[in-house]
Amino acid sequence: MRKVYVETLGEGPDLVLLHGWAMHSDIWQSVRSQLAQHFRLHLVDLPGHGASPTPWIHGPDALKNMTEMIVDSLPERSIICGWSLGGQIAMKLSLDMPERINKLILISTTPSFIQRKDWIWAMEAVILESFIANLNQNCNPTLNRFFTLQIQGDINTLLLLRKLRKYISKEGVPDRDGLQIGMKILLTTDLRRNIKNINHPVTLLHGKNDAIVPPDAAKWLHDNLQNSKLIMFSDCGHIPFLSHADQFLSSIFKATRI
Repeated sequence: MRKVYVETLGEGPDLVLLHGWAMHSDIWQSVRSQLAQHFRLHLVDLPGHGASPTPWIHGPDALKNMTEMIVDSLPERSIICGWSLGGQIAMKLSLDMPERINKLILISTTPSFIQRKDWIWAMEAVILESFIANLNQNCNPTLNRFFTLQIQGDINTLLLLRKLRKYISKEGVPDRDGLQIGMKILLTTDLRRNIKNINHPVTLLHGKNDAIVPPDAAKWLHDNLQNSKLIMFSDCGHIPFLSHADQFLSSIFKATRI
């Protein structure tokens, strides 16, 4: 089994950054240099994304497999900072391997990305199913549609879209098998039953105008986690570290007491 790609830089407490679906670790470019002044950063490419391989994460529990593939590359007692899909992986790490983690920072994430019978604070399943159906035939238009959803609700959507495209263009078109597996995780994962078992301190960072993960999902997490703090970003969509970098950094330093 090949390990995931991890770039390490800086000195200080270990801070692991986990990106979202269809992205890679360059998405953190706007904040990485500032964070590296205070932390030893570990920028992970999720399996099937960026420079990390796709094999081995197939199967009925792709989230568990992906988490196990990542954990061997992480230092002990890390601060895990996960965005979107990366946030679900961070929660899974906390549940399955609590001894490896110090605290969690969850950005724009949710226990379930799709609506369910008793869960309305999410996207309709048909939307994610359409992404899966269209990835193989129309990959670039499908990704562009997803990028548009991510920037909705921000003050300057055109500037944010340019930043987003700039940071994700380095690796070219993502591995389509990896995209399918990642989307399957978004479609099938529901962590609500286990949330109360997360014992680590958690800081939740969320945009008030997030079009992918409604703010009420973050509020639900805040209410159901044992030890959490919720910080909401005004005039912000799904990517606060791009659209509100200064506020994001301030929140990270406060959460880690830097």
